[in-house]
Amino acid sequence: MRINTNRIKAFTVQEMVVVLLITSIVVGMAYSVLHLVQQQIGGIAEVYREKSEADRLRQLLWIDFNRYAYIQWDAKKEYLYLSNELGGKQYDLSQDRFISERDTFYIPLESAKFFFNNREVGSGEIDAMELLCKGRSIFVYKENAPDTYLNQYNGL
Repeated sequence: MRINTNRIKAFTVQEMVVVLLITSIVVGMAYSVLHLVQQQIGGIAEVYREKSEADRLRQLLWIDFNRYAYIQWDAKKEYLYLSNELGGKQYDLSQDRFISERDTFYIPLESAKFFFNNREVGSGEIDAMELLCKGRSIFVYKENAPDTYLNQYNGL
């Protein structure tokens, strides 16, 4: 009786189990790293969105502060009124959003300060304002026209 000595070269069951175990560990680590990367990208996207909103708000406030001659802050209603001889505009200021006529800025507001002639005011006419939003400061101001001082002097 003759025994066939030609063996087929193949992996043993133990070698296959070790390969599957190592592969599953590597794939598990890859998924956990992918999850961490996705979280980081989500955080970066949120910071970018907040920065873009703050920059857009700053730009709009600069435009409006220089377009309108009279700016008044009403602390009771939390409204900012801007007006000139051609018309006016209003902003609604709240803790989590800043609303103008056409835009809403979802920016958490930590504090707001209003100034007139380099003095902080509670209500009334202003020529500068500082908003603190998540550690970012938005400061806008305007140059006062001569009629602003004449109106104050005349009590108007």
